Amino acid sequence: MNIKKTLFAVGAVLAMTPMVSMATEFRSSDIHPDGYPTVDAVKFMSERLKVLTNGRHSIKVFNNSSLGNEKDTIEQTKIGALAMTRVNIAPMNNICAETQVPTMPFLFRSTAHMRTVLDGAIGEEILASCAPQGFIGLAYYDSGARSLYTAKKPIRTLADAKGMKIRVQQSDLWVALLEAMGANATPMPYGEVYTALKTGLVDGAENNYPSYESSRHFEVAKYYSVTEHSLAPEMLLFSKRTWDTLNAEDQKAIRQAAKESVPYMRKLWDEREAKSKAIALAGGAQFIEVDKASFQNAMKPVYDKFIVDPKLKSLVKRIQDTK
Repeated sequence: MNIKKTLFAVGAVLAMTPMVSMATEFRSSDIHPDGYPTVDAVKFMSERLKVLTNGRHSIKVFNNSSLGNEKDTIEQTKIGALAMTRVNIAPMNNICAETQVPTMPFLFRSTAHMRTVLDGAIGEEILASCAPQGFIGLAYYDSGARSLYTAKKPIRTLADAKGMKIRVQQSDLWVALLEAMGANATPMPYGEVYTALKTGLVDGAENNYPSYESSRHFEVAKYYSVTEHSLAPEMLLFSKRTWDTLNAEDQKAIRQAAKESVPYMRKLWDEREAKSKAIALAGGAQFIEVDKASFQNAMKPVYDKFIVDPKLKSLVKRIQDTK
């Protein structure tokens, strides 16, 4: 066979060979420190991705806000400066309308209900809704149940919350949620909350067990009222700009590695919640059972304000109807 024929034959074989992506260490971000369940879960995802791609691809986690806050890393992921980010779903509310729904108060009846919904077709629908905005939604991680905690007196019913100054995230939804409870919503950066509680600048705050414990808020606000008003999840988002450079095989491997990291994350999260509650109890915290129905019944104004689109209303109903 002459050289021309040989080169032609080699070229034909190469043309028929599926594109194989170059080996890549994808950059991913997280605001939490080493040892936090979301950080360790993405590291687990990296190990699974290595196995699924025969060592070609992996993920390097830049944690502890080293690449900025969640708003910053969402923007970096959109333009492809970052391949992936792990964020709470709330900062995505103004980007993908459907993400507003899992953020709504008392939407999920329990952690088990939340996991069932998000692991199913509804969860996939919400993830897919972010693609037109430049994000490939891969999976959800747990963020725990958020509840109220106070410094001077416990909250047991809706009436107890009336007039209390409660720190909230800097978000219109969270302000509306606390105002619906009759509280005085006080937006404030997270790092300022301990001092605000200690000095009486605010009467209370709201968060999950691990945040309540790790921030040492239980030292200055010992009454933790188990309202569980929010079970809003975390999201794993991949840059669509980067995604579109990958072949189908590698895209499938990334999706699979992400899904496989979810039960691992949930195991770590459940263990962390139990440990955090035990530490807070040992430190003098009191966990207060509440009249949850009185809080749930006050949320209609919040839904009326934020869930106005018929598609979102339908999504809320489908979630509530999920057994």
